[in-house]
Amino acid sequence: MAPAPHDRPDPGPVFDALADATRRTVLRSVAARDSATATELASEVTVSRQAVVKHLQVLAEAGLVTADRRGREQRYRITAGPLHDAVDWITEVGAEWDDRLARLQRRVGERPRF
Repeated sequence: MAPAPHDRPDPGPVFDALADATRRTVLRSVAARDSATATELASEVTVSRQAVVKHLQVLAEAGLVTADRRGREQRYRITAGPLHDAVDWITEVGAEWDDRLARLQRRVGERPRF
């Protein structure tokens, strides 16, 4: 049985984090590896390492990445759970709209046409 909508995590922070194209690129780069440093990720985008660190902080606050310190480095890994929660929310809302549109279509089909 699926949890009630109010029991699910709020997908807002995930959507906020993914609203930025650079953060989406950074997240894709992290997901493509086992782990990555901010320096490694900065070599793949057109922003500075410091900007990448800020983007990673936003992604971490949304629960999309975690950081592990290894010596002087922080290595980032993707955390898929919040993405799955956001997809579940989208699927649920989409199903509700599908139901509403189907009811509307039935009602419109029931009306006599002049």
